[in-house]
Amino acid sequence: MQFLLYLCMIIVNGPIINSMLAPDDILNQLRSGNYPSVCLLAGEEPYYIDLVSDYIEHQILDEAAQAFDLTVLYGRDLPGQDISPAVSAARGFAMMGGVKIVSPDKRLNLWKSFEKKGGVIMASEKLRDYKVTAWIRDYLQQRIRQEGLDLRFQDRVPDQLASYIGSDLSAIVSAVDKLLLGRPADCKVIDMNLVERNVGISKDFNVFELQDALVKGDVVKANRITQYFATGKDHPMIKELGILFSFFQNLMLYHYLPDKNERAVASALKISPYFVKDYATAARRYSAYKTLRIIGYFRDTDARLKGLNNPSAKDEDLWKELMYKILH
Repeated sequence: MQFLLYLCMIIVNGPIINSMLAPDDILNQLRSGNYPSVCLLAGEEPYYIDLVSDYIEHQILDEAAQAFDLTVLYGRDLPGQDISPAVSAARGFAMMGGVKIVSPDKRLNLWKSFEKKGGVIMASEKLRDYKVTAWIRDYLQQRIRQEGLDLRFQDRVPDQLASYIGSDLSAIVSAVDKLLLGRPADCKVIDMNLVERNVGISKDFNVFELQDALVKGDVVKANRITQYFATGKDHPMIKELGILFSFFQNLMLYHYLPDKNERAVASALKISPYFVKDYATAARRYSAYKTLRIIGYFRDTDARLKGLNNPSAKDEDLWKELMYKILH
């Protein structure tokens, strides 16, 4: 597996600490002035790498010190695997604030040697799709607490953002900023109207409204939404199918849960308790056998969408056929 490595070497007096730390732990350590000798920030998710590296580059050194004690090196400018320029820079003495930062941005396989020699490592892994909604919910709550706002958000908002944006944490943070900055002064609730105005997600034509139509057996609403999906570019069928498939996959699990208490269901399905009622309603409409058949319909539609046994059918036709099979 290839990693995008951002290596920040902070030259200070003191022992090298050998540990794997989370981004918040590293930031707390840096804010307290407890600078490790070496930091390795690596992984496929750039959000946390940018968060920590920006703090290192802009908060540890003031603007004047940066001119003398900050060295930024790029892999494309270093010949081959030669990192001797970084080593030479790191061995130099700090001139201003007692801290010298060397930052080579380079794709290197350094894990084994780095851990053997000791150092603080942060692995910034890509967030799994099923964890995105919870991440957004936690981030929203964190921002609201940090700013001391008398504000809450509808339970559906994190799900809608996750569906629309995906797992790009930087884009999610940007969307949350828009919601907080663009809300009216007297706003007490972040709802789908606010999301529609500031982020561009339609409150009426989205996959969760489609899911709601399927739960309630609303044929007209389901067809209206899928027709909207098929005539635009913002709702690729493959993406929306994945979200609906996950719902019916969970519905199959729901059918066989021994304890259908709200809290037990939320824990087993890894969902907000707010959405448990949707599964209870859907289970009354779709038996376990019907749910299993629906999962098969999704698999068949996915294969046809990718060209298998589907020489000419368009998205609109595939949506119509899938909705008919599910609802009848």
